[in-house]
Amino acid sequence: MKARKPVGARGFSLIELLTALGILLIVCGVAFELLTILMKKYHSDSQLLNTFQEARFGLDQVVRDINDSGFPPRIAIQPSNSPPPPFQRFAVAPFAWGPAGTYPNSPCAIGTSCTTPNGYDMIVETDIDPQNQQGIVEWVRYQLNGTTLYRGVVEKSNNPATDPDAATSGSLVPYVQNVMNNPPAAQLATLQAQYPAMFPSGPVPVFQYFCESTPQPVDCTSTSPPPTTDDPTHVVAVVVTLIVQAPTSDMTTGRLQLVQLKGEGRRLNPIN
Repeated sequence: MKARKPVGARGFSLIELLTALGILLIVCGVAFELLTILMKKYHSDSQLLNTFQEARFGLDQVVRDINDSGFPPRIAIQPSNSPPPPFQRFAVAPFAWGPAGTYPNSPCAIGTSCTTPNGYDMIVETDIDPQNQQGIVEWVRYQLNGTTLYRGVVEKSNNPATDPDAATSGSLVPYVQNVMNNPPAAQLATLQAQYPAMFPSGPVPVFQYFCESTPQPVDCTSTSPPPTTDDPTHVVAVVVTLIVQAPTSDMTTGRLQLVQLKGEGRRLNPIN
């Protein structure tokens, strides 16, 4: 005997199935689109965070070197009535520079007779590892070349006639990549259009030097008012600015990703 079909019972029609399938495809499409956007955002944010962390590490090291500049001063290692200590055992000045071939006897004016130190180049004179028991001072150089900040460390020569510029030039190695403080003109124009507050008047110096003055230190290159002293031996502080670009643009907006970090190092050691 055949089973009788309940009255009113029926399956889904083809139109209903197609409608349900269409709605499911729309929901899945929206969900996948949102997932893709979130993945791109996560990837962009991760790159920006990595860029920030690398720049932060580099900035911290620069500030530490500036804080230690001029260590140890001659007066700290030369007791009274004793012969002069070896030249490489003490720092002549916090920042090792002078006109070529005249270091350390002819200090120059920062921004005029000094081509360096400048806003993109600096040599710190200090004993970076006083625990090594050797007591030899080092020259630590930072130089922005293109979009790479280089760092180099060499032992200070025991010959006073040695030029720190020449001695450190061959020791530089890449330290912080994608530094945009002074990019090529076309690249700078793009960055200024997207980040006008970071580049108010063009390239941004990595190093801004402040010299001893009365009543307070002023920019070594200032003309109003001018500093009392404007040579590398009398630099008391350096403001460091790093503008670093992430390797890729924001994957959701296409905007270039930049981070700007600032720090200040202050010379803690007296002038010899």
